[in-house]
Amino acid sequence: MQRTNASWLSQARRTVSVLAIATLAGCATQQPPVAPAAPVQPMPARPQAPAVTGQPGSEQGFAQWVQDFRAEMRAAGVGEAALRDAFDNVQYLPRVIELDRAQPEFVRPVWDYLDTAVSAQRVATGQEKLAQIRAAADAASARYGVPAGIIVAIWGIESNYGSNYGNTPAIDALATLAYEGRRRDWARGELRAALRIIENGDIDHVHMIGSWAGAMGQTQFLPSNFLRYAVDADGDGKRDIWGSMADVMASTANFLASSGWQRGQPWGAEVQLPAGFDYSRADSSRRQSSGQWAAEGVRTMDGRPLPEFADGAILLPAGARGPAFLVGPNYRAILRYNNSDSYALAVSLLSQRLEGGPGVQTPWPRDLTPLTRSQVRELQTALNQQGYSSGEPDGLLGPATRAAVRNYQRSAGLVADGFPTLELLKRLQAP
Repeated sequence: MQRTNASWLSQARRTVSVLAIATLAGCATQQPPVAPAAPVQPMPARPQAPAVTGQPGSEQGFAQWVQDFRAEMRAAGVGEAALRDAFDNVQYLPRVIELDRAQPEFVRPVWDYLDTAVSAQRVATGQEKLAQIRAAADAASARYGVPAGIIVAIWGIESNYGSNYGNTPAIDALATLAYEGRRRDWARGELRAALRIIENGDIDHVHMIGSWAGAMGQTQFLPSNFLRYAVDADGDGKRDIWGSMADVMASTANFLASSGWQRGQPWGAEVQLPAGFDYSRADSSRRQSSGQWAAEGVRTMDGRPLPEFADGAILLPAGARGPAFLVGPNYRAILRYNNSDSYALAVSLLSQRLEGGPGVQTPWPRDLTPLTRSQVRELQTALNQQGYSSGEPDGLLGPATRAAVRNYQRSAGLVADGFPTLELLKRLQAP
């Protein structure tokens, strides 16, 4: 997912599934080809448009919009063959608009997300899949410096190891979003990128499938990121993130490498914080060396040295009562794939388990109930009214809201971990 659109796409994924891309150099293809090591999911027949009725006149207006966009792309130099492939049978998908406009009220806590994303079954299946495609995963790892376990963990979370990466034609979804969605300019840009993919000969309209939000293939690339990072690792002349495991593994690794992955470094580690730790310093913007954290009493769970980071940060995904993690640059590279701590933590922990490492050892505070979107808006409003600026109330727990919560907690003599609870909301709203 593009960095500039990661938050929106993370929300889009949560609308259809709890399972949850960047702007640097393009794709290198000079390495020797790597043959796929296992059978892959066969290409499905073209799916039918969802049987949902759109607004009156939507489909008629869509047809005119497609005609105009097609003319614009022709004038921009897109070839007629690609335009015919993309638009001769393009369909308006009302369900895509419904999902685009939906904003789920209830928020799933991180521990519930991880229960699914790093379940025992997903770990066991992932270990089997990793063994099956080990040659392709290891080749991608050697080429780009990203561990095989990380690549396979992304594959597992994005599409359950290729078993479910969506069946919506990307052209249809993006054309629908560009015509009537909330982010039309973004969707137009992705649709233009999808046309370039077709014109390059990597895939055709029928087989360019993925989620309703336009993310495609077994590790869910947006078209713009496909153009930047997809790799023809098997040497067949096409970048195929739908059917070639060599291409899937290499493309995913190339994305992370281009997003700042540092060869030879871990993502991070679960840690124990010392008594009296200032929880307000557990923030992604508060970075210092592992030696400095160690000097303050931060320790690993097993007593081994902390990972050697020049700029490590403490992560408290469930506040002061939950587990703590020391994370480094590679964790932040995963965030550039999907800008969600729940997602990045799931990838990190699943990769750790796939390679035989431990799960989270500190208990999660499962008695806590996360705030709904409406309650977060109430929290933001109350914080603003009391002089703790959290920005425009939007129901989303972004950095500004967490900073405002920390400031309020500090002023009230509470643990300033920035983690909002129902008790905190009631305290803010008390007369």
